[in-house]
Amino acid sequence: MLNAIRSFFKPRSQAPLPSVPNGERYYLIGDIHGRLDLFEAMVAAIEDDDASRGNANTQVVLLGDLVDRGPDSAGVVALARQWQSRRAVRVLAGNHEQMMLDAFKKPEILRHFLKHGGRETIMSYGLNKKQFNAMTLDELYTALPQLISQSERDYIASFEEYIIAGDYMFVHAGIDPALPIDEQKRADLLWIRDRFLNHEGPLDKVIVHGHTIFNKVMDCGNRIGIDTGAFRSGVLSALVLEGDQRRIIQTIQNGDDPVEIFHGERGH
Repeated sequence: MLNAIRSFFKPRSQAPLPSVPNGERYYLIGDIHGRLDLFEAMVAAIEDDDASRGNANTQVVLLGDLVDRGPDSAGVVALARQWQSRRAVRVLAGNHEQMMLDAFKKPEILRHFLKHGGRETIMSYGLNKKQFNAMTLDELYTALPQLISQSERDYIASFEEYIIAGDYMFVHAGIDPALPIDEQKRADLLWIRDRFLNHEGPLDKVIVHGHTIFNKVMDCGNRIGIDTGAFRSGVLSALVLEGDQRRIIQTIQNGDDPVEIFHGERGH
C-alpha cells in the first residue's frame, strides 16, 4: 500500500518538448510584403547564421505574403527565386498571393486587389506612379498580363499550402482547430483568423504561422505567430528551429538608418 501511495505521488516526467527531426535546421520567415530591403538583409543574416553553426540539413521556409503593400514585391519574388537556385528554400501560399492571381480573372477582382496592397505590387512590375494614375481599371486589367508574365504567375501559383516538420506545421494563416490536418481547406490555410487565434487547446502540431500581425514573435504554446508587420513596422522576423530549441533573427529598419540585424535566443 505504501509503495502504491509513493508511486501515485511520484513526480511526473516532463513531456518531451516540440522538436524538428534530428539533423534538420529550419529558418521560417514571416510576411515580407514587398520589403526587399529587409528581405535582402534577412537572406544575408540567415546565410551567415547557418555558416556559423554545425552541419545540418538546412531548409528555409517563407510563410507567404511576399507581395503587396511594401514598395518592391517584384524584387522580393525575384530574390526568392534566386535564393531557391542555390539552397533549399520553400515558399508557402499566402492570401495576398491568392488575391494577386485572382486579379487576372476579372476587373472587379482586380479592384479588390488594388485596395489591399495590389497597387504597390503592380507598380513594382514596371509602372511609375504617373502611368498608374492615368490608367482606368479596364486599361490596367488589359495591361496586367504584359506587366506580370505567365511565368511569374505560374511560379506564384506553385507555392505550397503547408509543410510538416516533426512536431511542427508551417502555414500562412493557421488551421481550422475542428479538423485534422489532412482535411484542412485551402481557404482556412490562407485566410483564417479568429477561430484559430482564439483556440487555446492543443492542436495536432505546433503551428508556426504569419498572416496576423503582432508586435513581437508570439509564442502561445499551441502556435507561434511570426508576422511582425514588416511593411509598416520595419521589422521582419524569422524563427529558427533546431532540435527542441528556438531562436529568433530579425532585420530592423529605423527611419533612414541602415537595416540592423537582431539575434535572440528563445530556448525552452
